[in-house]
Amino acid sequence: MIVYPAIDLRDGACVRLMHGRFDQVTRYDDDPAARLEGFVDAGAEWVHVVDLDGAEAGRAVQHDLIGRLARAANVNIQSGGGVRARDDVAALLDAGVARVVVGSQAVAAPETVRDWLGAFGPDRIALALDVNVRDGVPVPALKGWTEAARIDLWEALARFPEGAASHLLVTDVGRDGALTGPNLDLLAEIVRRRPDLQVQASGGVAVAADLTAARDVGCAGAIVGRAIYEGRFTVEQALEAVR
Repeated sequence: MIVYPAIDLRDGACVRLMHGRFDQVTRYDDDPAARLEGFVDAGAEWVHVVDLDGAEAGRAVQHDLIGRLARAANVNIQSGGGVRARDDVAALLDAGVARVVVGSQAVAAPETVRDWLGAFGPDRIALALDVNVRDGVPVPALKGWTEAARIDLWEALARFPEGAASHLLVTDVGRDGALTGPNLDLLAEIVRRRPDLQVQASGGVAVAADLTAARDVGCAGAIVGRAIYEGRFTVEQALEAVR
């Protein structure tokens, strides 16, 4: 399993949201480059970087900063937020990002995103489906988690048949930043239905055992944010747990 320490950028600072709400922001530090270097020094091979301003605005906002981070550190960066056009994907890849995360467009414009996957390759793009679970049904959230899709997660995934995509990042919005543990039932169901996808768990990781639990249900990766920022465990301990 790959552990992805997270850097969520808002106004150039490292922050975390609670339940994806932009009015519930915790600011952790003002030097994302130092934070990134710390993750690299701890042994991280991948880091997950999100342009929260871009996600909220629906357009690229901090891609220049993300590019500087990608060029400055010897690490693979997976990044998204505000990716709405092919040029956004190309700009991030050209800046040195290893994999671009595409969220709302994967639900709103699947044909377009399939074209991007064909053009850039399925290993350079991760589909990111953020969901709210309603009466047991996972429903994708769009536009910085401010709107609900009219289809469920399974229909959204069906628009990317086997072979179209390789990476899927799934965030349970209700658990994001809440330190309540990942939604293992949902993750296991996704892995069961779509064994062709490398699933990344996001939302709720509180202790290192949550990472091994996600691995044990078949996840190929896990995003870790608040638990590391608040000292519940270190990047070193996370990496050791999943070895």
